[in-house]
Amino acid sequence: MLPVILVIAGLDGTVEPFLAREVQRAPKSMAVTLFAPANPSKQTLVFPPTGNAYRDNAASHRIWRAIATTAPDLVLIAGPDPYGLQQALERESAAVGRIPVQRVEPKPGFLKSIKAVRQSEARLEMLRRLARTPKQVADQLEPIYGHELIDVVYIPAFSLIARLRTGHQSDVERIVAPYVTGAKDSLAKPTSSHFSGHLLFAELAQRSRKPEYIARVKAAADFAFTPEGQMKESMPLHSQMSDSVFMGCPILVQAGKLTADTKYFDMAAKHYRFMKRLDARPDGLWRHSPLDEAAWGRGNAFALLGMALALADLPASHEAHAEILRDYRSLSAALARHQQPSGMWRQVIDHPDAYLEFSATAMIARAMLTGVRQGWLPAKQYQPRIDKAWAAINARTSEKGELIDVCESTGAQKTLADYLNRKAILGTDPRGGAMVYLLAVDLLNP
Repeated sequence: MLPVILVIAGLDGTVEPFLAREVQRAPKSMAVTLFAPANPSKQTLVFPPTGNAYRDNAASHRIWRAIATTAPDLVLIAGPDPYGLQQALERESAAVGRIPVQRVEPKPGFLKSIKAVRQSEARLEMLRRLARTPKQVADQLEPIYGHELIDVVYIPAFSLIARLRTGHQSDVERIVAPYVTGAKDSLAKPTSSHFSGHLLFAELAQRSRKPEYIARVKAAADFAFTPEGQMKESMPLHSQMSDSVFMGCPILVQAGKLTADTKYFDMAAKHYRFMKRLDARPDGLWRHSPLDEAAWGRGNAFALLGMALALADLPASHEAHAEILRDYRSLSAALARHQQPSGMWRQVIDHPDAYLEFSATAMIARAMLTGVRQGWLPAKQYQPRIDKAWAAINARTSEKGELIDVCESTGAQKTLADYLNRKAILGTDPRGGAMVYLLAVDLLNP
């Protein structure tokens, strides 16, 4: 296996023009990646980075996370190192493990002087991660995520669904019992996230057909109707955000499936069209809300996953099925065009300066996986994208459930800058954990 070398140049904002050629002509005995210019805006850098990534010290975080996710055997700092990157790497691990570092003068042929590069601690850890099967990842995540339900919202609910799908039904039923017996009200203070959280009860109902689970699904879905039983304009509490395609449509479809009452299918179609008018962009992507045109990463993932989950159980004969399927394919194609070489999608899908974001990538991959398996998307075109996304997510997931760059909770923002400045979480995170856990489970369960 070739040693992996990461060349970082331009920490002071200047880069020798021949460096790209040098990397292209690197000896065949090594795999070399160039990160340059590392600091094009000539910011003051801090290593290890401080503050919230990427809101504070953005350039520093970008460099540090690039080192972590590349996990090279050797970091070569070509040229000046005015901010002490070498000393920081010598002192501390860059998220996945220790990496040797050298500073070199960027001269023609400088790579030929690099000899006997051994595998770094970081590279060994990355190879261990990438060798894991989806089952192994799911088994590692199971002790960490999906063991409580303080509130019936989608984040803990999806981890519990993952546990259900891997044989932990009795424990999941124990956890949800207070909401079934009435000891706790699952909709006491409802939000849109509560509606999608009730997909957990739909999953339980499909397995057991117990009427008490179906009743919880109906309780959430019935928010879409007036006391007289008339359809409202939309599922309430949507805040005009694309999230609501996911929060509202699948639970309505599940209610229709479990009760055989077609009014829920009709309402799912009505709600979908309401959200589409608000947030679908002409280029196939979705804005997060009408407040700004930004194609927020998780906002697009919510839309695509919401369509996929709804389509999976919306009868093909329903008049809205063809429309939603057409839009699902359109959004999938638009997102495919913006998948990065790493396999990830960005925090703002179409913005080159946005960071690579974990949860959106996991959700988009899962939605596309559903499409391939259902025959909605051509496997030849989309399965490689799913595989690449999974590899990127796997690489960013430790056996302790620590994740790299999950966007924090995000409501409707007023400007593009507000989306670009959302904090990226490094470590355990219930939202990101739920999404990678369920993706892993779905990959191992065709």
